[in-house]
Amino acid sequence: MMNAGLYIHIPFCLKKCPYCDFYSITDVSLQPAFLNALSSEMRMTGGVELVFDTIYIGGGTPSILEVRTIGQIIEVAIKSFEILSDVEITLEINPGTVTLEQLEGYRSAGVNRINIGVQSFDPHNLSFLGRIHSRSDADLAVRWTQKAGFEDIGFDLIYGIPGQTKESWLFDLQRAVEYEPEHLSCYMLTFEPDTPLDRDRSMGRFKPLADDLVGEMFKTTLEYLSAHGYEQYEISNFARARSTQAGNNCSEDNRSRHNMKHWSFAPYIGLGPSAHSFLEPQRYWNCTGVKKYIQELASGRLPLEGDEWLSPEQLMIEAVCLGLRQTRGIMVDVFDKKFGVSFEL
Repeated sequence: MMNAGLYIHIPFCLKKCPYCDFYSITDVSLQPAFLNALSSEMRMTGGVELVFDTIYIGGGTPSILEVRTIGQIIEVAIKSFEILSDVEITLEINPGTVTLEQLEGYRSAGVNRINIGVQSFDPHNLSFLGRIHSRSDADLAVRWTQKAGFEDIGFDLIYGIPGQTKESWLFDLQRAVEYEPEHLSCYMLTFEPDTPLDRDRSMGRFKPLADDLVGEMFKTTLEYLSAHGYEQYEISNFARARSTQAGNNCSEDNRSRHNMKHWSFAPYIGLGPSAHSFLEPQRYWNCTGVKKYIQELASGRLPLEGDEWLSPEQLMIEAVCLGLRQTRGIMVDVFDKKFGVSFEL
């Protein structure tokens, strides 16, 4: 069996972004009780017979937690699960919530990969997206992350924002590449159901960009990043090539090892409210509300809300869909061996 990934969902934000449909709340007073519950969930789940080589702390906004709290989460995870010594530990940060001292502390606590939610360097775009940080905050966060000694840094960027032009999107790409991050995730803005942004769209409060323009932005992304040393390996994800001892360029080491698990049918465990897990052929997920999550674990129960068992046919369909997300495509030999059928038929 492939090594597994561990995802830890921190469900707190200082402000909810209008486009985001990930579960989060702004009531930070629940943090202490949540952290106790999270520790309980890790200890109760830790008996799973898996070896983990990635830990991803996402949210929400994990960087609103104190350094010692992040350190405690990592410590409990390492004690509860079988985790390899070369584990990739990613922490998502919001540029408006970090300091240099904080980032240095995260690194000392064991974090070795930082993913920065830049989204844009353009003030108009940041305002439309409801972000709490400014362009200068983003610039500072990047510089501080580098100064803190992190050698594996990723940015999230968003394109297709109403009011955005192809030129302003190219500016974001240029600005990002100037910092030479190891990884870039470039996401097309989507209007998720029941989000404030989708409600504003349906009420005509703004006009979405034309599909043709968004398509041109995607094309610009591919061309610009390829010309500047970034290899696309998934629809939205790009890794910067490193020179090898043989003189070849290879981007594989800069790929998000954790996210690759989701696209490669590797097992992963999700902890925290709304987190999903996959242990083939079963997928299961936790309850959404923080209060219910805390109550369930305080009562000695895992906070499970539901599960599904995938049939061989469903697994094959998912394998095809996940393969099509990746530039390497569907690995036919792996597919045939895994399912005992010929993909060619």
